[in-house]
Amino acid sequence: MEIKDMTYGAAMAQLETILSEMRDGNCDIDTLSEKTATALELLKHCKAKLFKTDEEVKKCLAELNAE
Repeated sequence: MEIKDMTYGAAMAQLETILSEMRDGNCDIDTLSEKTATALELLKHCKAKLFKTDEEVKKCLAELNAE
């Protein structure tokens, strides 16, 4: 599954797996760069989803306050 198609929860779970591998030393030097790049893309994806959700919630609250 591509990162852009992931739910927030799935992206966070994959990010946690990558971070755990790095912390535990289970990430060899040959894959470290790739995993770091994947982690960055996952972080960007999660950040975008959070900002989008924040905007949607603010819009809903503004509608409620306008009534």
